[in-house]
Amino acid sequence: MMIQGRAGGTGARFNLGEVTVTRCALRLNPPSSTPHVGIAYVLGRSHRQAQLAATADALLQSPDQHAALDTTLLVSIRIHLSELRTQRQDRADSSKVEFFTVARESDLGEYGDQE
Repeated sequence: MMIQGRAGGTGARFNLGEVTVTRCALRLNPPSSTPHVGIAYVLGRSHRQAQLAATADALLQSPDQHAALDTTLLVSIRIHLSELRTQRQDRADSSKVEFFTVARESDLGEYGDQE
C-alpha cells in the first residue's frame, strides 16, 4: 500500500513510500443470532493480529456483546493506549528545549524581573 506524507504536516501531499498491510475479512455465525462480518487492516504481516482485530470488529457489531467486550477487551486496550501516549509524551518532554527570544527578553526589566 502506498502511504502519503505532508511537508510540515500541512503542506501538499506526496507519496512517501510503500508498506506491507495484512487484511482479514471473516464472518461469525453465532448460533442464535444473525451473522456478522468483521474486517481489519493491520500494518505489517501479522496474520494473527489481523484475525483478532476482524473478530473483535464482528463481535462489536452485536449489541448484546457490547457490555461483555467492553469489560474484557476494550478497557484493557484503553489502558494500554493511555500508557503508550504517556510514554510518548514523556519522551517528547525529555527532549524539549526552551528558546528565549529578544522580544521575550525585552519584556523583562533590567534585572530579569517583570515590569
